[in-house]
Amino acid sequence: MKPFLTLCAICCFVAIFRLPIEYYTILRILISMGALLVLYNAVRFKQYYFSLIFLFILILFNPVFPIYLYRKSIWIPLDIITGILFLLIAFAEKPEEKKEEAIETPVEPTIYPASPRLHSRDAIINPKKPREN
Repeated sequence: MKPFLTLCAICCFVAIFRLPIEYYTILRILISMGALLVLYNAVRFKQYYFSLIFLFILILFNPVFPIYLYRKSIWIPLDIITGILFLLIAFAEKPEEKKEEAIETPVEPTIYPASPRLHSRDAIINPKKPREN
């Protein structure tokens, strides 16, 4: 995940320069996939602030219903901020799921019976009646 998020950040920084419109279309697809990936992980780890930020990025960069701001001077700060956010997510420490510390109690060995217990559902029923002598 780290290389992909780093690629997203680098592409955002490269988007500052004047490039053909095809690059920006590919950038929208790439950033949308990256934002969706980060959004999924942020919700999974219950980081709702990051999920809101990357939901905004997903909406802003979505390729299906593109948002056009028409001025490069507006897009440049957005690209820089988005690139920095992707780098922060890529290189930040991941939160570990909290493990409850077990209270140390002496564990007594469990004694199992020598023969397994048979339950009524385990009994084999013979359909023939036994012979009487």
